[in-house]
Amino acid sequence: MEIENTIEKNGVIPAAHDEANLLEVRDLKQYFPIKSGFFKRTVGYVKAVDGISFSIKRGTTMGLVGESGCGKTTTGRTILRLYNKTAGQVLFGGRDIFAMNRTELRKFRPKAQIVFQDPYSSLSPRLPVEEIIGEAVRTHGIVPKERYGDYITKIMEDCGLPEYYKERYPHEFSGGQRQRICIARALALNPEFIVCDEPVSALDVSIQAQIINLFKDLQSEYGLTYLFISHDLSVVEHISDTVGVMYLGDLVEYAPTDKLFSDPRHPYTKALFSAIPVPDPEYRMNRIILEGAIPSPANPPQGCKFHTRCSECKEICKTVAPPTVQLGGDHYVKCHLYTDEKG
Repeated sequence: MEIENTIEKNGVIPAAHDEANLLEVRDLKQYFPIKSGFFKRTVGYVKAVDGISFSIKRGTTMGLVGESGCGKTTTGRTILRLYNKTAGQVLFGGRDIFAMNRTELRKFRPKAQIVFQDPYSSLSPRLPVEEIIGEAVRTHGIVPKERYGDYITKIMEDCGLPEYYKERYPHEFSGGQRQRICIARALALNPEFIVCDEPVSALDVSIQAQIINLFKDLQSEYGLTYLFISHDLSVVEHISDTVGVMYLGDLVEYAPTDKLFSDPRHPYTKALFSAIPVPDPEYRMNRIILEGAIPSPANPPQGCKFHTRCSECKEICKTVAPPTVQLGGDHYVKCHLYTDEKG
């Protein structure tokens, strides 16, 4: 099976690089081979990310939401070149990171970091906090040796960690403190862009608010750009400037946060938002219950991938994949219901 290696213009981002954008993703595809038999021949592909496009302006946050298994984390890791892409482009400051040679890639690495979901497993239990935060600082020569100790102290204090934590080990900290160490480790390399891969989902609700506020404070101080991956829509609404909604490897809707939350258009987005709890016992929620199970990304449905669970499905949805439609401004939706609308 050959995988097409072309870039299709779907209208979500312009064909030419925009200087205001730090990151531009163009028709990104990430397929994982399925191997079978004695000789481990490739018999198919899991289409984890199937041709998505978006851009993130410098100093802003894009939220990426969707059900578990929709491809959010794979998108984040492919953007950082932790996976080799199947097709498409990822432009960082106008440069395609997959076209970088070894020297260029080494210079790129400190500029783009990631904060993982689980602070318990993403920290080495054998290293003290100072070494965890400072190991990559020394490797990349971020500061001179004589400034190393003071630099680590400042990064720790900026992340709410006292200096006397330097000699302690991860098992001595709570979940929230461990996540602060993870954030400090990413921040220590003086990055421009951070992928936040569900960084608060493993934390207590009261601690979540502290970590979210820390992210916002650091963004204001350091001018950081975030891709914030989450399944918690309330958190995404609070921290994001723009939001993309993923379903089975596709980006089905993309818009500024206020516009998306006030006027969701895609049937899947509407169903997600109907599940957001409201802190009012008198309010009766109009829940949209999705029927059926999520199809397999190894064998997605023909046409629109969501049509097997969509209450507004039309006949064309079963055979023809919908185009991306611009509804106005920066609001895009991938749905046949809006193919006749003009932005």
